[in-house]
Amino acid sequence: MIRVGVDVGGTFTDIILERSDAGGEQSVVVTKVSSTPHDQSEGVVQGILNVCEMAGVEPGAIDAVFHGTTVATNLVIERGGARVGMITTRGFRDIMHMGRHKRPHNFSLQFDVPWQSKPLVKRRDRLVVTERILPPDGRIEVPLAEDEVKQAAELFAKRGMDAVIIGFLFSFLNDEHEQRAKEIVSSVLPDTYVCCSSEVVNSIREYERFSSTAMNAYIGPKTSAYLRKLEGRLRAAGVGGIIRIMQSNGGITTVEKSSELPIGLLMSGPAGGVIGGRWTGDNCGKSNIITIDIGGTSADIGVIQDGDLRIKNPRDTEVGLLPVLVPMIDIDAIGAGGGSIAYLDPGGAFRVGPRSAGAVPGPACYGKGGTEPTVTDAQVVLGRLDPEQFLGGDIKIDAALSETAIRDHIAGPLGLSLDDAALGILKIVNNNMALAINANSMAKGVDPRNFTLMGFGGAGPLHAVSLAEAIHAKDIISPVQPGITAATGLLVTDLQYEYTHPLLMVLDNASDADFKTVNDALDGLMEQAHQQLDADGIPREARRFQRIAECRYVGQGFELRAAMPDGTVDAGNARTIIDSFYDEHKKIYGHAFRDQACELITLRLVATVAVETLALPELAHGGRENPDEARLYSRRTVFDDGQAHDTPRYQREKLLAGDRVSGPAVVIQHNSTTIVPPGYVAQVMRFGDILIGRN
Repeated sequence: MIRVGVDVGGTFTDIILERSDAGGEQSVVVTKVSSTPHDQSEGVVQGILNVCEMAGVEPGAIDAVFHGTTVATNLVIERGGARVGMITTRGFRDIMHMGRHKRPHNFSLQFDVPWQSKPLVKRRDRLVVTERILPPDGRIEVPLAEDEVKQAAELFAKRGMDAVIIGFLFSFLNDEHEQRAKEIVSSVLPDTYVCCSSEVVNSIREYERFSSTAMNAYIGPKTSAYLRKLEGRLRAAGVGGIIRIMQSNGGITTVEKSSELPIGLLMSGPAGGVIGGRWTGDNCGKSNIITIDIGGTSADIGVIQDGDLRIKNPRDTEVGLLPVLVPMIDIDAIGAGGGSIAYLDPGGAFRVGPRSAGAVPGPACYGKGGTEPTVTDAQVVLGRLDPEQFLGGDIKIDAALSETAIRDHIAGPLGLSLDDAALGILKIVNNNMALAINANSMAKGVDPRNFTLMGFGGAGPLHAVSLAEAIHAKDIISPVQPGITAATGLLVTDLQYEYTHPLLMVLDNASDADFKTVNDALDGLMEQAHQQLDADGIPREARRFQRIAECRYVGQGFELRAAMPDGTVDAGNARTIIDSFYDEHKKIYGHAFRDQACELITLRLVATVAVETLALPELAHGGRENPDEARLYSRRTVFDDGQAHDTPRYQREKLLAGDRVSGPAVVIQHNSTTIVPPGYVAQVMRFGDILIGRN
């Protein structure tokens, strides 16, 4: 079997090819190509063809392609999505404008409210119709005025809308009106992207539900067009294997499902990195890990605690400062990477990022027209990146251009030496990243002193030790292939679907009739899951299911996930759900009121199918100290203390298990460079990962 993982970043597209034969022999080939921001599919297909050539296989021999993409996220951040129209319940046109009446910055007199200043659906494109459904049972109080729906659809047709959403009040309890309205709109606008709020987010909270549905439609046309184009390009290139797409919840899904609900792809790219980090941690015997994926444009931070991925609380799931009620791995992203531009602001302050040079023109040293200094240029000036070794020599860089850019824009204006200016760039960007790591760890009850920092992405191992010092992490891991760890994560990710059913029920005093409602709803979710997996051709014995109860205290703002007992839920085992909710509340918030009533809000079923995991061969044992066999040459390198050392370079491919390299040292490979400062020692683990700690 031949499987390929492809992760698209802002600067580079990372590709990994795994080949396994009938005898159990496995081989792995990796590469990177420049991303093509104008059309990501071009870089994806070129990268796949390149890795096939390197591996000596034909594209037609590929059995599966797994893809992590930033297309959906970029559409939201750059506000480049579709023009969306909305049909909603009369009297609730401005829900999308009012939101939750939150001030993004409580004490600012000049703040931006993105859902008002840059709405996904403009007010003139939000039309109302007569209908009303009431809680708690979803009964129809006022029938749907179908003629009004048709008139609204005809008006949207005249306006040339790209997409239309239907969001009615309490449709999560009864979607009859939304589905009928969708039929009418689709008959008038057969080629328009149409979706209902009950299809996208079938849960309580009308603002978040409407906003999430609007985002799904906003990114829907272009995301589905991209996926179709990608599939077409792959087929034209001779790739006939299945195509699977990474989701924000850490699972993979089909192209068809991704086109229908593209909102699930909003954190597709970073999710693969955290999953790849967990897999690497398993290989190294580490279960508590802080991951930081540093690419050319951004740094993505995640936390793995006791081997588990953290799922964001619904109150925190947002993209572009807009709420997104879909499950997401808890990842924070900041504008800090190799392409982050260093500059002096109008007040003369020395800043780095979030503006990035990206893939084009890229850092000054690329020689593609960029003249502003970047983090990569600082690494080059300090001797941490060798021009002839950059990306294995595939990309030629010019150190003189880096020196000129830093001298002209930073060193000269501030009266600094070239080395001090370059060190300043790194100190600022490292401080920005350290603050973001603390926000995703210490601020959420995680003590970094008990965690390993894992730095990956092309630039991760260059910054990892400095960041570990800043947050006081206990040690550092540089994965075996840091530059393609996110792509690796795609090959160790399960096929996954999630289904929800809304309920409003206090568990402490639930009746037998209430528990029957719960069990009937669970049976319905199972049936939906089996239908989807049947369509995917998944055998019954390979299917796994996790049932989740999303609960809160009565009157509380947001719910938490609680574990459910196996089998039928009744008064005898409902306490399992309640106690699990208390435990989770204690873990998240630091306290739990075990004498207060627990309310069930949503039932969630997670259906997964385990894929064949990636297996790396163990390295031969070396056990050597600073092995001469792996040593290339020495070169002047400046470290964080400002001291320059004649620093040896080691070729990572020639290091063996148990080898130890004492700092100062630089470990070079095709897709990344690992820095081992003075006072540290790097030890090679059995699969080739490098564990770095104090000497």
